Amino acid sequence: MATVGDVSARAGPRERILDTAYALFARRGVGDVGIDEVIAGSGVAKATLYRHFPSKTELVLAFLAEREQRWTREFLAVESARRGTTPQQQLLALFDVFDEWFHRTDFEGCSFINVLLEMHGHGPEHPLGRASAQYLDNIRALVRQRAERAGLACPAEFAHSWHILMKGSIIAAAEGDRHAARRAKPMAHCLIQQHSTP
Repeated sequence: MATVGDVSARAGPRERILDTAYALFARRGVGDVGIDEVIAGSGVAKATLYRHFPSKTELVLAFLAEREQRWTREFLAVESARRGTTPQQQLLALFDVFDEWFHRTDFEGCSFINVLLEMHGHGPEHPLGRASAQYLDNIRALVRQRAERAGLACPAEFAHSWHILMKGSIIAAAEGDRHAARRAKPMAHCLIQQHSTP
């Protein structure tokens, strides 16, 4: 994961801004990071930032889209698929990936959950809240697709229950329980058994 110090001088201004915002928002949340800090970290003028991202909301929306690409697609989906040869193994491997993530020194929690909770007081129609909920739904869709390929009963219902285990283990890890994914995996296995057709 990129850090503020990793932002390449060769990257264009939009990429430098987004890489800087990504590192700051992922680590500290969107409410704690001001635009001036992003400007200083990316080495661009204020006018340049606003030319690419007319508001902080637009910058956070771009961060969330980048987070889905880097974290959901390139990290979580790819790593869990690589670790299993069957859809059931790939489902359970989600918790193996989580376990390694929770033990990393740069574990930062789930940005989609964090932003959703930060926006909770702004109402359900806030663009950042809606975007975060959509990205979480995309993770459920990944789970649902694997459940369908595994032939599990009621794959949409299964995905909702499974996602509760995923989100709960992330929150537990943020509380300090670095073994939360290991604790969740046996419950996940039971959920697969409950949805397996005889």
